[in-house]
Amino acid sequence: MATPHELGFFQPAEWAPHQGTFLAWPSAADLWKDALKEAQDGVTALAEGIADLDPATGFCRGERLFVLVPDEAREAEARAALAKLPVTFHRIPFGDIWLRDTAPIFLLDAKGSRGAAVFRFNGWGNKYVLEHDDRVAERVATLLGHRRFEAPFVMEGGSVDVDGEGTVLTTVQCLQNPNRNPGRSIAQIESDLTDHLGALKTLWITEGLLNDHTDGHIDTIARFVRPGVVCAMAPSDADDPNARILTKITRELAQMTDARGRMLTVVTVPSPGRVESEDGNLMPASYVNFYIADTTVIVPQYGVPSDALAVEAVAGLFPDRRVIGAPARAILSGGGAFHCITQQVPRGRP
Repeated sequence: MATPHELGFFQPAEWAPHQGTFLAWPSAADLWKDALKEAQDGVTALAEGIADLDPATGFCRGERLFVLVPDEAREAEARAALAKLPVTFHRIPFGDIWLRDTAPIFLLDAKGSRGAAVFRFNGWGNKYVLEHDDRVAERVATLLGHRRFEAPFVMEGGSVDVDGEGTVLTTVQCLQNPNRNPGRSIAQIESDLTDHLGALKTLWITEGLLNDHTDGHIDTIARFVRPGVVCAMAPSDADDPNARILTKITRELAQMTDARGRMLTVVTVPSPGRVESEDGNLMPASYVNFYIADTTVIVPQYGVPSDALAVEAVAGLFPDRRVIGAPARAILSGGGAFHCITQQVPRGRP
């Protein structure tokens, strides 16, 4: 069968116009425990940001939301929380809410037709294998009726970031990890990314944040904000547990060129620094795990001193969008933040 790339499909940049955004309603009480309600509140705040709700008028300037719910009871709960927003609910079973990794990656071709790249999912290297997660991508693609492309390898959407012009950022720690695709070489992985995302050049960062169970997903350490420009984090202070890693990342990025031959411009926002769980364990907190919606950018907030500085810094990178912060600490207790729980559908031909 022809690959998506051979048929002219590619993954657009996140800042390209969206048809809408997929989210899943936090539902698994056995996973979230006491943090469930707070995680639902965090998803509600994110959804309001994506829809760009004006509390004064009740008008939404942003985009539509597609929300997965597992059953009637959770749908009623989500409907009540998201009542003011443009939402379509879909009853598709899922293990947890990390749709960046379990939903398909949506593609476009030059005519604006949409496709869906469906990757194999093994619970982030068999760490968290939850019922239904390995079927979310195919079920969502079938729901939308998009042309489906089955990829013959394991990959999560959070492990790649694209500029929409053929450049893909990723990490050695994740895509070359033997817990994903043992024995697959760099050349094979790069060929896979070309075939299924339209990548013309793959840029490799060495490693990601400490205590990141995703094994270094790129969406917590470096993000394209426009072609040729990548946002990373700078250490917050001498106590920043990721100081060495963050410095190394910016140094590696500064030496890279993209698919069009441009030297990357690297801009930085503050790091959240040391963010710990209630048990005192270091958490992989990141401000570059923001989500770029059509009219807004939503930056995760962790209740630390650099929260406001991060929103201000990200706002300088997106002058055409309203940049806001929303609480994400409860969601982080599950392993990620806002980018990890979203998956955009690019606007294409009706």
